[in-house]
Amino acid sequence: MSKSLVQEQFGPNAANYVTSGVHAKGKSLQRLVDLVKPEADWQALDIATGGGHTAFAFAPHVKHVVASDLTPEMLTQVQGQVTERAIGNVSTKIADAEALPFDDGVFNLVTSRIAPHHFPDIPKFVSEVRRVLKDGGTFALVDNAAPDEMTNPGIDADALAKAAETYNTFEKIRDPSHNRAWTASEWIACVKETGFDVTHTEFLPKKMSFATWIKNMSVPDEKVPGLLKMLEDAEPAFAAYAQPKREDDGDTSFMIAELLLIARKQIDILNISN
Repeated sequence: MSKSLVQEQFGPNAANYVTSGVHAKGKSLQRLVDLVKPEADWQALDIATGGGHTAFAFAPHVKHVVASDLTPEMLTQVQGQVTERAIGNVSTKIADAEALPFDDGVFNLVTSRIAPHHFPDIPKFVSEVRRVLKDGGTFALVDNAAPDEMTNPGIDADALAKAAETYNTFEKIRDPSHNRAWTASEWIACVKETGFDVTHTEFLPKKMSFATWIKNMSVPDEKVPGLLKMLEDAEPAFAAYAQPKREDDGDTSFMIAELLLIARKQIDILNISN
């Protein structure tokens, strides 16, 4: 997937993500702050900040937050909020999640929320997170998790694998810049292999309005019926994950499992001995 496609998709829709309830007020936002327990002298980095919601949530609790994103229009929206709300300890920086423009070991905390499913190379992203963190620093992740045995225990593994493919197809039709939502099992394995200790994981069910979901990405009208049909005609494993429901107002709701993961960068014993 071309990274320019991410910019093309999110640039024109940047303002939508500033006001999006899922992004601005989702349960995972305060939960992240509560679990991380940030300290007043910390330097923090938020990767793929979008509307800046995670950066702003941590700003009152740390010394400084860099809100980074690949899309300039997103950072324009964030800077507007910084100015409007007179937030003195948030700055913005254009940054590729897989090639961060920061020195080694400069941050106490790195966050990324509801964004990595757009990244072409998640192992490279996790490696970059580790590089820019201080030893013992915290990596706090929230992202949509594709269905697997952790989100839907008791369902046949092959059926869950097919459901994961269906979910990612569903997202990609709506947003061509969607790369792939990983399963929780994949995330945990990757983070551990990169040199982190995973200290906490949990799932936060996220109820989505289909109407709002398509509006946020300005989905063309001709794609809408097919997306709705994917929910209405869902195979059992995907239906168990998405739980589609026709609401009283005529809208359709569905669920996404958000994975919240907290990890600590392992201390490099070799560097200490030197």
